[in-house]
Amino acid sequence: MLSIGPYSSTSRVIVAPMAGVTDKPFRDLCHRLGSFWSVSEMVSSNQQLWETSKSRHRLDHTLETGVSWVQLAGADPGQIAQAAAINVELGAQIIDINMGCPAKKVCNKAAGSALLRDESLVADILAAVISSVEVPVTLKIRLGWSPDEINARSIAAIAESEGISLLTVHGRTRACRFSGSVDYEAIAAVKESVSIPVVANGDILTPHQAKEVLDITGCDAVMIGRAAQGKPWLPSQIDQYLEFGTMKPEPSLGEIRELLSSHVQALHEFYGQHLGLRIARKHVGWTLDQITGSAALKQRFNRAESAAVQFGLIDQLGSLQTAA
Repeated sequence: MLSIGPYSSTSRVIVAPMAGVTDKPFRDLCHRLGSFWSVSEMVSSNQQLWETSKSRHRLDHTLETGVSWVQLAGADPGQIAQAAAINVELGAQIIDINMGCPAKKVCNKAAGSALLRDESLVADILAAVISSVEVPVTLKIRLGWSPDEINARSIAAIAESEGISLLTVHGRTRACRFSGSVDYEAIAAVKESVSIPVVANGDILTPHQAKEVLDITGCDAVMIGRAAQGKPWLPSQIDQYLEFGTMKPEPSLGEIRELLSSHVQALHEFYGQHLGLRIARKHVGWTLDQITGSAALKQRFNRAESAAVQFGLIDQLGSLQTAA
């Protein structure tokens, strides 16, 4: 059982916050397919940026089908604390603080994983956010800034002492970005050093691998990121394997056709046709990339200029099924 404040579930799989991926329609789809936990796209704590279309959509916490777990990024304790309070007013039920993002545009503003180099600032941010809201606050980190500056255990101790409810650790440093192997033994060392729930993150691609990572790290849960792109059913497959030891079958082409159609419909309703068309291309494209013989269909889908054409092309997945 994984508990975060008043929220509990037997699920030990969390869909990671991914910019441009885990928007509300995608989170809703994952929940519909059996996921319980998912974290929103990263929201900047700088309210001057909230007037953009991207931020307005990310700040929409209404009618969430699961627990509304919202990730914030920032480097100013007062600013991120205020942003947390506002997001709770908007419906956030859990606040996550990003100290793991390796992106240059985030680190150049001394946010994300750049914060790991200033432990006193980490403590100040955590204390400010926790005191500003009455909902659980979680934290996502990397092992450190670089292989020569690994301090995840020290950050974990600060997080625990300040009252963080759950800690997620990506098993690479910021310098590694997404290359090289994930150090699950280092995550295990973090888990052993604290009593709060710890989540293992990084290159977990299959149900079997998720179990292996939990066995190695002793962690309370796993967080699934890029592997869920194009496979929104993967988190629930992992959940079933962890809980029952059985494999949920891959969806049929007919089932994929139905979920893509409903997802594209949700994207158009959430973003409007102009943005919906563009955003649907990448989500559908990720799924088509995994289907043999769908390359030409993907090309046509990417050129579609109306929702009707997109839906018609999704229907053609049936011909691939017949051909197979």
